[in-house]
Amino acid sequence: MDLGDRKREVRASAFALRKAAFDLNKRGTAGLLSSVLAGYRGVPISGYMPIGSEINPLPAMMEAEAYGPVAMPVIVATGQPLKFSQWSPDGVLRDGPFGAQVPAIDNFIIPEIVVVPLVAFTRAGGRLGYGGGFYDRTLEKLRANQPTMAIGFAFSAQEAVSLPLEATDQPLNMIVTETEVIDVAGYNNIYDWCFNCRRFGSGEF
Repeated sequence: MDLGDRKREVRASAFALRKAAFDLNKRGTAGLLSSVLAGYRGVPISGYMPIGSEINPLPAMMEAEAYGPVAMPVIVATGQPLKFSQWSPDGVLRDGPFGAQVPAIDNFIIPEIVVVPLVAFTRAGGRLGYGGGFYDRTLEKLRANQPTMAIGFAFSAQEAVSLPLEATDQPLNMIVTETEVIDVAGYNNIYDWCFNCRRFGSGEF
């Protein structure tokens, strides 16, 4: 079985686990995500419009939007990185690719924190997505230009001991579930250091 086949097999099992968790936890799952984002008030953030059995980040996004810009990912074309259009809770939406809604008027920003949906994750920051590579290409591009924190948002049931990953799979800095916050060793501290260096114009602390 090659890597692609292994990913498809793991993805199918993980989808079933996510659906079961979604059916049990339809409300009140974004509290910890709100607490995490509260530590980065004013920092440009991207969330996502949940589809299917994805965990819902909208309550945390609504809270964050009161303090700074919040965006939604927009698929521009297959094989291309995502762009991020600024969103507001009362803004008009339109249908985008794959059934996800996006802001009706494009006002693109560059986020410094990206809340990422996923199919499965590991505590080491591994992420299994949907197979299109959109977030991997996007995070690679963003991180080449500025410190960018990727927060995987998922149900705890989506945790895996290991995942079939490739060198191009971008790691998560943090995973937030409905029950805990998982700091991936080293990544979050590096982000905070880089972010504060840039924000305050200092290379040392």
